[in-house]
Amino acid sequence: MRLALFTDTYDPEVNGVARTLGRWTEYLRLQGVEVQVFAPDPASGHPPRHSSIHVQRFASLPFFLYPECRWALPNPFPIRRALLEFKPTLIHVATPFNMGLFGVHYAKKLHIPLVASYHTNFDRYLPFYNLQWMVKMLWRYMEWFHQDCQSIFVPSPSTRSDLVKRGWREERLQVWPRGIAQNQYFPGVDRSKVLASLGIEPERFVVLYVGRLAPEKDVGVAIDAFERFRQSSCPEAVLLIAGDGPSAAELAERCKRDQLPVSFLGFTELPALRALYAAADVFLFPSSTETFGNVVLEAMASGTPVVCAAAGGVADTVTHRENGLLCEPGDVEAFASALELLYRNPEQRLVLAERGIAYAQSQSWEAIFDRLLSQFREAEAGEGGKTVHRFVT
Repeated sequence: MRLALFTDTYDPEVNGVARTLGRWTEYLRLQGVEVQVFAPDPASGHPPRHSSIHVQRFASLPFFLYPECRWALPNPFPIRRALLEFKPTLIHVATPFNMGLFGVHYAKKLHIPLVASYHTNFDRYLPFYNLQWMVKMLWRYMEWFHQDCQSIFVPSPSTRSDLVKRGWREERLQVWPRGIAQNQYFPGVDRSKVLASLGIEPERFVVLYVGRLAPEKDVGVAIDAFERFRQSSCPEAVLLIAGDGPSAAELAERCKRDQLPVSFLGFTELPALRALYAAADVFLFPSSTETFGNVVLEAMASGTPVVCAAAGGVADTVTHRENGLLCEPGDVEAFASALELLYRNPEQRLVLAERGIAYAQSQSWEAIFDRLLSQFREAEAGEGGKTVHRFVT
């Protein structure tokens, strides 16, 4: 197999899609599969890391719904030339924007089998930006974009079910779940030392949020629930928020105005991020727009009980009262009550943490990628079951 990957976000960009694709291409390299990536230049401040994967970069601008992702401005001539030299046997489009459009175009033009991965529910983002009028138009476009794909890989059974309800053919939709790097996320930390580095006393009850700070992530719900929990049950509680995004300044100003004990830590990388997860008493994640929710699995692997919204891909990872707690999306009272329940029941925190660790340890990247590679080889072979190199110059 020779795979050409077209994506509008890629390592070293800091988001779940970019990191997943980086892991995927590195896995393919280790399996002896040659990969050519077509991706935008990363944002300033994120210089490309050295990699054995060949990446052809293009000028780019921030994408308005997700500034951490890039809106590529690709030149068709070097793309065509690179494809003619590389001679891919399969094209993978990972995003439905400019780079993805070029991938679809050349798959059709050069008669190369095409697969896609579906990562983000952009239709659920639009109402948060007063763009709900675009939802129907977006879905028409998404259906057109994916119409020639042999297979479409989605992050969770919930996402697959949602797309089937929209009329997408079930037989084309394959689940590509997310895994956990067990050498990066694991329990155990000097809690007092971690909290002391943040100026927090070890006896405080620590609630943690990790993720992008943007309207669609419902970080305001997390702050509201924390405030209610603190007032009714635990005045000594503190909230740590690790992440960055367009809502950061507004959220920080609100907490300062209301004199809430909330620390905004900004973007946090490993190994400091793992230490935060492991030092926290509860991980709070109210986002209802996730197709998977990588941070939830990271928290579970780090031994922290999770409280999440019962929506999207998160609900496929978290089983209520089994390995975490689920609340109705947007229900501040329910999230506050869940925090109170775990605060007053340290034994239940321990049980949920242990079950969360066990679940996370069962989600091996290697097993996931082994299955995915087999599915990609089937797509490369086409309906006849035998690999056919259909590259036409």
